[in-house]
Amino acid sequence: MKAFFDELYESYHQDLYQFIFYMVKDKEVCEDLVQEVYIKVLRSYDSFKGVSSEKTWLFSIARHVTIDFFRSLKRRRNRVDGYFDWSEKGRLLPDQNPLPDEIAEQNEEIKRMYHYLDKCTPEQKSVLILRYIQSFSIQETAEILDFSISKVKTTQHRGLKRLEKRMIEANQKGGNGS
Repeated sequence: MKAFFDELYESYHQDLYQFIFYMVKDKEVCEDLVQEVYIKVLRSYDSFKGVSSEKTWLFSIARHVTIDFFRSLKRRRNRVDGYFDWSEKGRLLPDQNPLPDEIAEQNEEIKRMYHYLDKCTPEQKSVLILRYIQSFSIQETAEILDFSISKVKTTQHRGLKRLEKRMIEANQKGGNGS
């Protein structure tokens, strides 16, 4: 099992980290979630039947871990909202962590594309990240997300259209269209 895990780690760690980072945009949270993915991989190693590729299996686990994180965040936020008066001035603390586009991209159009990616639905965002940033095939993306191939194609098409529309609108306004 150690050899399997080491090979999985060596082959896919960077892609896994990037996938989760693009979803959560927080280095510390990303590191925690990546660790959680590896724990789940170790726990479910015996149940891996090889029906899909190791990479597809790993990213499917990562997707579920990320979804669970956002669900718990929402539940926690709902509980906390009842305890505080959020109308106070200065209630928001600025995020000190740079966004992925601030770290990796110098080109303005690419920065805007990442900004608009956040405006997509979670399904569109997942498909576009897997397809165009992680370079998964349509089949692999379908397996990771537990979608049909046609749903991946439709979601991809709609996500690209949404990105294109937002970028065209921003160019016409002469700004970033936030």
